[in-house]
Amino acid sequence: MVVRKARYAGTWYPGSAAELRLSVSGFLASAKVVALPTRPKALVCPHPGHMFGGQVTASAVAHVKGLQYKRVVLLGPVHRPIPGSRIGDFMVGIEQAFATPLGTIPVDTDFINALARLVPLTRVQHDNEHSLEIGLPFLQLALDSFNLVPIMLGLDMRSADTPAQLEALATALAQLSDEDTLFVASTDLSHLDHYAEVVRIDQHLVNLVNAYDIEGLSRALAQEEVYACGATGLVTVMRAAQLRGATTVRVMVHINSGDILRDRRPGTYTVGYMGAVVY
Repeated sequence: MVVRKARYAGTWYPGSAAELRLSVSGFLASAKVVALPTRPKALVCPHPGHMFGGQVTASAVAHVKGLQYKRVVLLGPVHRPIPGSRIGDFMVGIEQAFATPLGTIPVDTDFINALARLVPLTRVQHDNEHSLEIGLPFLQLALDSFNLVPIMLGLDMRSADTPAQLEALATALAQLSDEDTLFVASTDLSHLDHYAEVVRIDQHLVNLVNAYDIEGLSRALAQEEVYACGATGLVTVMRAAQLRGATTVRVMVHINSGDILRDRRPGTYTVGYMGAVVY
């Protein structure tokens, strides 16, 4: 079995199983859980180191704790080149499992093969993408077991062709999924050297997400009125969940690195984070 090893264990989050389990369990235990009328069809989580994004991720993942899903479809952006591979629109690794200090997660190769018959997938190997790794320990502790469908997106929201490509992906994912499938979008929000601007811009995005306004969100992202590094995955997951019957998005936590570090001075590099549940 080809296993994608954990690249960021011991740096962006604890490297030992015991320490990681204790840390993530603490985040999940302290998360405020809201009673929902139905179980979630999708989550939105950030992907910084756990120091910054742990509580935000937990605010979403805690709402699926103890529930049964046989498959998690995880969509994240590409932050850096992949050695020996070209950047494609939709990329999937050749690995058959993903590892974290908490154990290995099998990749749903049957689902991926079926998806490849509906949309073009670029197969890659040796990726160092953190957006597909950082949230896995939370899902491992929240869910009993699951198979993973990890997809990296290389599209740009500013391209005129992107909306149609994302619609095709969302339609394919919805077609292949069932009630035991959980969609997860991995994304951070604004990255700016100005705390107040991050707050203003991210609040606009949060409002669009809470309104489940996919068209408005897509337009605002394309026109750079709002920003999310995982924008294409966010739009795709919201649309796929909608096609599976979701009607509501609820942002559970909206915060930024300036709030966490208590450094809100103008000129300080600030990154926004959001945790949301789609049902």
